[in-house]
Amino acid sequence: MDNPPAIPPRGTERIWSILCHLSTFLGVGLILPLVVYLAMKGDSDFVRDNAREALNFHLSLILYGLCCLPLLFVLIGWPLLFLLGVAALVFSIVAAVKASDNRCYHYPLTLRLVK
Repeated sequence: MDNPPAIPPRGTERIWSILCHLSTFLGVGLILPLVVYLAMKGDSDFVRDNAREALNFHLSLILYGLCCLPLLFVLIGWPLLFLLGVAALVFSIVAAVKASDNRCYHYPLTLRLVK
């Protein structure tokens, strides 16, 4: 689904898609992609796909972070949490750039929980 959509998205669709991916920087994390997905899934395929990808990514980050918590006691959890944070920032920026180019970015190592 990395191909451009058949119908180019309107300006607001592109903005909502970018904001879903950058919700980590805005401090709203999981909430913004969830609200956008639920509110606009019937209106725009482009926004729905981007919001779903961002939502799945945030859910995966939460699960991976919870898996790192017990590992904090054996000290391997600290570098894993750091790498998880860096990956979240980098992948969010890449996804936002792709959304601005009318594409949907598929985050690597993301669990597809929302279909």
